[in-house]
Amino acid sequence: MKTFDTVAIVDWSGGNDTGTRPRKDAIWLGITRDGTDAEPQYIRNRIEAEAILTDLIATETAANRRLFIGLDFPFAYPSGFARALTGTDDPFAVWEWLADHVSDSPKANNRFEVAGQINRALGNGIGPFWGNGRPNHDVPGLPRTKHGYHNPFPDRRAVEEHAKGSFTCWQLSGAGAVGGQVITGLPVLHRLRQSFPGLIATWPFEPLDKPVALVEIWPGLINPIVKRTQTQGGIRDAHQVRLLARAVARLHPGALAAMLDVDAPVEGWIMGLGHEDKLMAAADDILHPPPLRDDCFALPAGVDWTPVDEALALLQDRLHPVVGTETLPLDRARGRILAADVTAKRANPPLPNTAVDGYGFAHASLTDGNQTLPLIPGRAAAGMAFEGTVPPGHAIRILTGAALPRGVDTVILQEDVTASDTAIAFRPGIKPGANTRKAGEDVKEGDTILRQGRRLTPADLALLSATGNIDLTVHTPLRVAVLSTGDELVEPGATAAAGQIFDANRPMLLGLVEQFGFTPIDLGRVPDDRETLRATLDRGAQQADVILTSGGASAGDEDHVSALLNEAGAMSQWRIAVKPGRPLALGLWNGTPVFGLPGNPVAALVCTLIFARPAMGLLSGQGWRHPQGFQVPAAFSKSKKPGRREYLRARVTDGQAEVFKSEGSGRISGLSWADGLVELPDGAATISPGDPVTYIPFASFL
Repeated sequence: MKTFDTVAIVDWSGGNDTGTRPRKDAIWLGITRDGTDAEPQYIRNRIEAEAILTDLIATETAANRRLFIGLDFPFAYPSGFARALTGTDDPFAVWEWLADHVSDSPKANNRFEVAGQINRALGNGIGPFWGNGRPNHDVPGLPRTKHGYHNPFPDRRAVEEHAKGSFTCWQLSGAGAVGGQVITGLPVLHRLRQSFPGLIATWPFEPLDKPVALVEIWPGLINPIVKRTQTQGGIRDAHQVRLLARAVARLHPGALAAMLDVDAPVEGWIMGLGHEDKLMAAADDILHPPPLRDDCFALPAGVDWTPVDEALALLQDRLHPVVGTETLPLDRARGRILAADVTAKRANPPLPNTAVDGYGFAHASLTDGNQTLPLIPGRAAAGMAFEGTVPPGHAIRILTGAALPRGVDTVILQEDVTASDTAIAFRPGIKPGANTRKAGEDVKEGDTILRQGRRLTPADLALLSATGNIDLTVHTPLRVAVLSTGDELVEPGATAAAGQIFDANRPMLLGLVEQFGFTPIDLGRVPDDRETLRATLDRGAQQADVILTSGGASAGDEDHVSALLNEAGAMSQWRIAVKPGRPLALGLWNGTPVFGLPGNPVAALVCTLIFARPAMGLLSGQGWRHPQGFQVPAAFSKSKKPGRREYLRARVTDGQAEVFKSEGSGRISGLSWADGLVELPDGAATISPGDPVTYIPFASFL
């Protein structure tokens, strides 16, 4: 399902102009464009609303943005009404009939008169509509109440039997009346369709294959989230349209497709009914970035072999965070990635204080030859401030961490003092301000202390606590699903037939994901069966933010990962000039990025560290991380041909980098033997013992 660039949600009203001051029970418009929420827009009447929607459609289609317009009133009446009124079951015939008969202006409309006309024609003047809202004015054929009322049609549509809190569309006035919204809203939708022929599709009556979709969707589906948000104040209708626009915009493409895949009757349907949990999760105040574009992995035209640096630059340019944000208390935030800069709420130290146990005084009290000071009663200790003032020419007992009392700017170590109960004496030479700390000399209030993208360490928690930070905005953990493909694979410990091997990649990749600080999701082992792989990728896209596969990433008959990503229309095979590695299948599956790694464990590890790890850093909100390399002497000899960057399994012994005895990609033991990689340049190189080489420890990738 292709997602929408812009989502607009309209809370409609059947009443008259509501004035210039924003208020409830008016028309409200919420818009989320390219993942960014706009402020809810108050619209005072339907004439203004129609003009605004017309401009919105024109603007979005001109910008080649796909537009979703959701409205909160029924798009059709219960079964039988359309045929009785127009001679056909086509709901659009009702839209046209109402557009021909309803007159509307900011101050008045004829909805009650139109309802009475329909009642006289179809229900002997006693139904299906009821609820005359004209004070002191009877409308022929329209009962004021349900007394003596008879409805020749069902009271509700089939969908409304399943919609909690729904009201009948036949009621035109009183609490819960939606009939006026329908009678006044459908003519507007008809005129929009007429104004933009061929550009608008209406769900669920038409396939959504046009640039603009008109969809019936009710804010009541996310009522718990709206109620919680309303505690912050503001107008409920404004919260509803903002949150529902956000929810639809954030929906996973698979979830959106499931909500739209209904076998709806001619009465229509309510999008999202039965999927309230997914809508509420998407509407929550946890912030979610926009989805990745389908072409985010596309290589420039004419590119065949891609140098490593170009591949990394493309990934860095095309990717962005795909995880949301949440607020966590300090004691639950270790290891999480900051989603916003953090500033000090309090200086550290908050007050001038002493760094040692000793005695405090004003340095100006000292005179030449006079290094004896009388002690005043009391003392200053950490957490027990001295409330008085130390007079000039006097000293006070003071303990490490204590705030400096008024009148004190210098502290002398107790070891440098001769003390009695009433006085201290010491040698000349102490400098002003000795053994004291200034307020804010470590961190000033308002200083930025930690930057967005930092993974929080225990030391960071100490700094955050000391500066008064309690609640932190962090990214939700990146969920990384891992699956292995191939008929030749069996689980470790199982009986392996001739030609079969144990699956080494999956435990390795799951362990790497956990070491990186992400959440691993084990999708298991998938045979060379395309439909099984399709179902597993579907499951991975629902459960994870990123999928790592190993095997099947090339272009052979059994390379089903590449084949399915090609089928989905969002795949690019990067032939990277790297050894070991080369084929790397990159694509989107239901909007979820997929890294198709080589099946060889050594190549899978190298490609994960060099390409997938920095990419996952971006996707997780951590930002792009360059692994730290070090120049060390080589303890090996090698002659390298030009054309590919090479990564050798290596470890440092006695300050020199030695490499594994074999470069064979099937030598898994070399992965365990090594504690890092030696990186050799793209061009030709001759390495002799003692020559400097770039060594990247595995720890640099964490």
